Amino acid sequence: MAQISLTFPDGNARSYDAGVTAAQVAADISNSLAKKAISATVNGAHWDLQWPIAADAAIAIHTMKDEAQALELIRHDLAHVMARAVQEIWPDVKVTIGPVIEKGWYYDFDRAEPFTPEDLGQIEAKMREIINLRDPVTTELWDRARAIAHYEAAGEPYKVELVGMIPEDQPIRMYWHGDWQDLCRGPHLQHTGQLPADAFKLMSVAGAYWRGDSKRQMLQRIYGVAFQNRDELKKHLTFLEEAEKRDHRKLGREMDLFHMQEEAPGQVFWHPNGWTIYTQLQDYMRRKQRAGGYREINTPQVVDRKLWEASGHWEKYQHHMFIVEVDESRDGENDDASAKNKDQTRINALKPMNCPCHVQVFNQGLKSYRDLPLRLAEFGSCARFEPSGALHGIMRVRGFTQDDAHIFCTEDQIQAECARFIDFLANVYAELGFPEFEIRFATRPEKRVGTDESWDYVEGALENAIKAVGRDYTLEPGDGAFYGPKLDFYLTDAIGRVWQCGTFQVDPNLPERLGASYIAADGDKHRPFMLHRACLGSFERFIGILIENWEGKLPFWIAPRQVVVASIVSEADEFVQEAVAQLQAAGVRAEADIRNEKINYKIREHSVGKVPVILAVGRKEVEEGTVTLRRLGVKETAVRPLAEVVAELALEATPPDLRAG
Repeated sequence: MAQISLTFPDGNARSYDAGVTAAQVAADISNSLAKKAISATVNGAHWDLQWPIAADAAIAIHTMKDEAQALELIRHDLAHVMARAVQEIWPDVKVTIGPVIEKGWYYDFDRAEPFTPEDLGQIEAKMREIINLRDPVTTELWDRARAIAHYEAAGEPYKVELVGMIPEDQPIRMYWHGDWQDLCRGPHLQHTGQLPADAFKLMSVAGAYWRGDSKRQMLQRIYGVAFQNRDELKKHLTFLEEAEKRDHRKLGREMDLFHMQEEAPGQVFWHPNGWTIYTQLQDYMRRKQRAGGYREINTPQVVDRKLWEASGHWEKYQHHMFIVEVDESRDGENDDASAKNKDQTRINALKPMNCPCHVQVFNQGLKSYRDLPLRLAEFGSCARFEPSGALHGIMRVRGFTQDDAHIFCTEDQIQAECARFIDFLANVYAELGFPEFEIRFATRPEKRVGTDESWDYVEGALENAIKAVGRDYTLEPGDGAFYGPKLDFYLTDAIGRVWQCGTFQVDPNLPERLGASYIAADGDKHRPFMLHRACLGSFERFIGILIENWEGKLPFWIAPRQVVVASIVSEADEFVQEAVAQLQAAGVRAEADIRNEKINYKIREHSVGKVPVILAVGRKEVEEGTVTLRRLGVKETAVRPLAEVVAELALEATPPDLRAG
């Protein structure tokens, strides 16, 4: 029999008969490894222990200590075990597919009756029974006709369809977990007993159309999560509980910040409290950008398709655009708006981004190299079509405003502008409560425009800029835009979630397409480079991040309702109003609560609304000119002179960029 050579991670190699399995290789190394082995990596591919190895290869044997491979197998096997459990409890249920997803898996079922929370508990119990059986997991390759005949006989129409979708040149692999069988690419564990019985949980049920087609059968999708041990599962469930408490949609209702409705999908109706946050944040960014050398502009929201065609967005981005057709022959008064004169109809689009319009501003008038770098900023309102299923509160919307800016500069100014922006962004993030952030550096993709020399220079400039400001970064080779490399900036919130917010992109392409130029020192016209940059990204999404990061307990300066002065007795009403007036005069957003309600009721209500400070006033406080100060989340209260409290809160209400020192 032909021999093959298998090379191990330590560089040593061994010879085996062609067709040897990874399980046999593990057993050849040691009995202990054979018992612990779960899978292998063969020439970079994740490999089932039962699959034969036909040629020379690099090989690594995995055990449960190899987290990435272990979690993939645990989650994949649990999807099969769950499907087996469902069919053992309800034999008439039809099975479809069950892929691994982040943190777990899902499996889609065709069942007449809806699954209930009680059903999930029953399924979990049956899964643990199957795990405890330690049933072997086996696999075979079948020909297409045999697989189709098997599933037709078993009454599994979805599996018949799936077999028919497998390309002719690909093998059809069947897996058994005990006596239960499924169509699957693998790999899988050696037996069900390798699964941790106390480290998984079924989470929810949702509807899902077969193959994502709304014209096909509606199925029931059961989601599960799984980890290597019970402690990791507990940690994840605690994280989910914490995330639920912080959900910006829930807090948005409690704090009366915004709402959304069917008539405007993916767009935000800001209430006074929410709009206060929005305008405070926008005013802050306006001051920061002005101090940072940016000049603010404003550009149209509805723009003729000709500009989008010239910029290249019409070809590559039209599916995300909202199209607006206007019959220019109408007089705007008496015409039938439903009737259109096609010859006079202009096709426009709501702008999905601001960059082509910023080039139009740059192009007005002759620019000299002495004008560069030119930094143009806009709080640009954009509209992008997002599928309804992708919308998520104010985090993923169709209408949003960016803290957008574009820097027009020469090639040799790129490095300095990048370093300047990183410092600018770091200061903004620190003042908004995110002192730490991650930089990811995306370099040239395979399909790109420009010369290798130009890419070498620009990538080197960005890398040197990061180093110049003393920042670490993660390299993401090949993930840059087709026109240039980019830096993406990621924030980590209070419970460890990572959000991509800021970006810095180098673009020589758009100025070329839209005819931007400047007169250089040599007297000739040259193309500027265009640097796309944003700190917060969209205001809507960033406000959602702020709300969830702070669990609604926003920093005092940006909190929409900063102080409530509440009366304990009606005799204190006049002093309450006086206190509110003094606070408002000092720049504090203060309001009075002189309702005929008990003080504990008022405190509970305003605490739910996340008011940072409640000042209680009774007879004693009126006599002494004091207030009882209670801060959100702090049990202790303090009786303080009103004037002292006003001065203290006025300082706290001052935005961080305006504070002395």
